[in-house]
Amino acid sequence: MDHLQRLSFTSDYMEGAHPAILRRLLETNLEKTPGYGLDPFSESAREKIRAACRVPDAAVWFLAGGTQTNAVMIDAFLRPWQGVISAESGHISTHEAGAIEFGGHKVLALPHRNGKISAEQIRACAAAWQQDANREHMVMPGMVYLSHPTEYGTLYSLRELQEISEVCRAFQIPLYLDGARLAYALSCPENDVTLPDLGRLCDAFYIGGTKCGALYGEAVVIPDGKALPHLFTLIKQHGALLAKGRITGLQFDVLFTDGLYETIGRPAIEAAARIRSALAEKGIPLAVPSPTNQIFLLLDPARAEALSEKVEMSFMERTDDGRLLMRIATGWATTPEDTERLIACL
Repeated sequence: MDHLQRLSFTSDYMEGAHPAILRRLLETNLEKTPGYGLDPFSESAREKIRAACRVPDAAVWFLAGGTQTNAVMIDAFLRPWQGVISAESGHISTHEAGAIEFGGHKVLALPHRNGKISAEQIRACAAAWQQDANREHMVMPGMVYLSHPTEYGTLYSLRELQEISEVCRAFQIPLYLDGARLAYALSCPENDVTLPDLGRLCDAFYIGGTKCGALYGEAVVIPDGKALPHLFTLIKQHGALLAKGRITGLQFDVLFTDGLYETIGRPAIEAAARIRSALAEKGIPLAVPSPTNQIFLLLDPARAEALSEKVEMSFMERTDDGRLLMRIATGWATTPEDTERLIACL
C-alpha cells in the first residue's frame, strides 16, 4: 500500500483546518487590518478567551507554533542564571531540538510517571537548590513547565495541579502550562481541569491551535496582564511576531465562538476509546494508560511491520525486550469510517 492508500494516524495535525475557520478566512480575506495582532479579529479573540478563562485582565498573545511559544515564554520568565523544571519526557526536554538551551536556559529534568511530575518532586528540587551551600555556582530553578495532556496523553487532576500551583507560589516561581493538545483534555470525560482553573492556578499557559483544528497557531494567556510588560518586543526578538497576525487571531476567534474549542476534540476522544477497546479485545498491550487522543501500543517487530503496510503510525522507541512502542493519534477530524478501517487492519 502506498502513502496515499494507507490510513494516517501519525499525528493530530495532519489535516488543514476546521471548515468554520476556512469559511471565515475566505469571508474576511480582502479586508485590510493593522498587523502584528493589533487587528479587530485578534482583539475579539482575546476578549472571548478572557471570558472563557475568567481572567478579565489577562494578556493574550498569538504565536505560530508550540516550540516558538515555549521558547519565548521560558525566556520571558527566566533570568539568565535560572532554569526550568520539567518532566524528563516534557516536550521542551525531548522534541524541541534544544530550543530552550539555545536560548540560554537549562532544562532541569525530573523523573516522570506516565509523563507527569508531582508537587513533592518540584518542592524537593527547589528546596535542594535553596539549601545547597554552593547554590551560587548552580542553575537556580526559576519556573515550572507542565503539559496537559502530557506527551504520553495522560492528564493532571485538578488536585494535582492545585498542589503544584501551591508549591510554585510558596517558592515564588512561575507555573507555565503547555496546552498544545488542550482541546483533547477538555473533551475527555476523565479530565476535571477547566479553562478557568488554568486561569486561576497558572502564571501563564497556552491554548493549542495547531493540533486542535487551526491551520497553525497557539494562544498564550497570562492571567496577570501586567506581568510581562515587554513581551511584544521579546516575541519579535525570537522571530515569532507575524506581520499578518490577523490570520492567527481570526482562527482563535472562530475556535472560541459558540464553545467550539471545548467540543472540537470530542471525535478524537471517541475514536481513541473505540480503538483502545479493540486493542484490548485483540490482546495488544498498551504501554501507557492514556485516556486522551494518543494511544501507545506495544508490538513485536513482525506485527508492527505488517500493520505499518496499512496504517501510518509514529515509532516512539524499541523496548528492552525487543518490542516496538508505536503511537496511534486520533484528531479533531478523525472519522468513524477511518476508525473502523483501522480496527479491521488490526
